[in-house]
Amino acid sequence: MVPLTDQKIELLTKKALDIRRSIVESLIEAKSGHTAGPLDMADIFTYLYFHALKHDPKKPHWEYRDILVLSNGHICPVLYATMAHAGYFSVDELKTLRKLGSRLQGHPHREWLPMLETSSGPLGAGLSQAVGMALADRMDNGRSSGKQFYCLTGDGELDEGNNWEAIMLAGKEKIQNLTVIVDRNNIQIDGFTENIMPLEPIVDKWRAFNWHVTECDGHSFRDIDRAIGEAQAVFEKPSVIIAHTIPSKGIPEFERKYEWHGKPPTTPEEIETARKALKEVRTLGGRIESPHNS
Repeated sequence: MVPLTDQKIELLTKKALDIRRSIVESLIEAKSGHTAGPLDMADIFTYLYFHALKHDPKKPHWEYRDILVLSNGHICPVLYATMAHAGYFSVDELKTLRKLGSRLQGHPHREWLPMLETSSGPLGAGLSQAVGMALADRMDNGRSSGKQFYCLTGDGELDEGNNWEAIMLAGKEKIQNLTVIVDRNNIQIDGFTENIMPLEPIVDKWRAFNWHVTECDGHSFRDIDRAIGEAQAVFEKPSVIIAHTIPSKGIPEFERKYEWHGKPPTTPEEIETARKALKEVRTLGGRIESPHNS
């Protein structure tokens, strides 16, 4: 994996801010959709698409590309925004989010947007899909083709039993080129995860199913890089990264409030608050950051 330099971190930070802005503007235009998850996963998506993934926007079906499966499809505004900024389609198309006839549906639809790897919506299905893809790759190419398979999932989504069947199978099959990234933002649509259906001890649970487990700060590019590098260095089992994130990261007035899980800024006050929070970039300690991305 290419080393992550200070210069690259500055570029990634700028790009993540642009992606957050695009997420907010697309949600404002749509007047519906999810805010908390897309904003809190912007740094991870930025890192993957602009540093870690082997992919080519000009050849979306390139045979040797890495595979990214978004399981919690409702956070697709961050996937769409990142792909647009990466060059898969025009940033202007983000304004069509959730509109009738748009390719950018409220949950990803692969037949409408062919550069997506999967369609998603029903929670709990993405990990099974990723496990199946990785196993098929092994069957087609021997131990591994060199591809990395990434599955992004939410912590609330782990309430779904289907996930644990896939986790068991991946552990049994020792799928070493599969990395799951769990958005551990501690919220779901009805409240805080530990009130709705407690997940702790989440690390022990994954380890019990024969997975390599690491945790990271989901808003630190250096820590994300460390965790991904650690996962790729493990050859005897699949890996999971518990990424600790802040819901609605970047807009302090919205952060850590589960109410923003499934709604966009709609009132003039909410829209002004969101736009103001993401308006400027400043330099702190040699790092270029959004005003609240500390």
